[in-house]
Amino acid sequence: MLNQHKILRVLQLISYLEQSPSKTISHLAELLDSTERTVYRYFDLIRECGFDLQRDEFNRFFIVDERSNGVRFSDEEATFLKELILAYGKGNKLKDSILTKIYLGSEIPIVASHLVNAKNSKVIEKLALAISNNEQVYLKKYQSINSETITDRLVEPFGFTENYTTVMAYEIASQKNKTFHIDRIAYVDFTGKSFQHSEQFEKQIPDVFGFSYSGETFPIQLELDLKQVLLLKDQYPLTAPFIHYNTKKNCYELKVQVNNLLPIERFIKGVE
Repeated sequence: MLNQHKILRVLQLISYLEQSPSKTISHLAELLDSTERTVYRYFDLIRECGFDLQRDEFNRFFIVDERSNGVRFSDEEATFLKELILAYGKGNKLKDSILTKIYLGSEIPIVASHLVNAKNSKVIEKLALAISNNEQVYLKKYQSINSETITDRLVEPFGFTENYTTVMAYEIASQKNKTFHIDRIAYVDFTGKSFQHSEQFEKQIPDVFGFSYSGETFPIQLELDLKQVLLLKDQYPLTAPFIHYNTKKNCYELKVQVNNLLPIERFIKGVE
């Protein structure tokens, strides 16, 4: 309930900031029945979500309305496009970027479920620019499952994997090619420094759980019931082609080669 309340407050704040005239911190705090300190924290989240938050010469804040530029959609057109993308674009990170542009190019309201996804679209856009410019970047506050840490990673990104779920990059500190999940990157910082290790780039194809090859693969052959199958497909959609029903055993079977056993081990423990 707390998170839902926070999302509602942020959406209200976005709405206030998009309306003229610009507003002071104290006025915004009054409108939200909150504190000025909390409003500043919401500002950080709004910026991370990709909104262009500005301050005028009178120390009043506003969001630049990008809807006046570029393609415009009617409410009916935007709603149709949104439904089409949500129906057929599941699992594709480009979906989030397109949805953000639809919201900006129409009068339909942005919804809470896409607030965080706007952050992902910004991450993808910045990484694509870095790849195009051969520029090193920092993946800020990257959340690692392996090390269970949140750290900044200096990398040279050189490509995206299927559906833009991860970015392939050469990590400077470890001197290894790795894949980094878009969802786990808070934001991207440009360094202004050119690639130094292009000759060492090696394309990384992650397994169905998103882990890259690190010198060893592991075969999985697992019997599943219907509940486990549905949960597994929901958490890891790329496992679907490797799950088949065995009529003789009257159960489902997962048969696949993976690069890391940790995800499936955690999944099994979670459903036991």
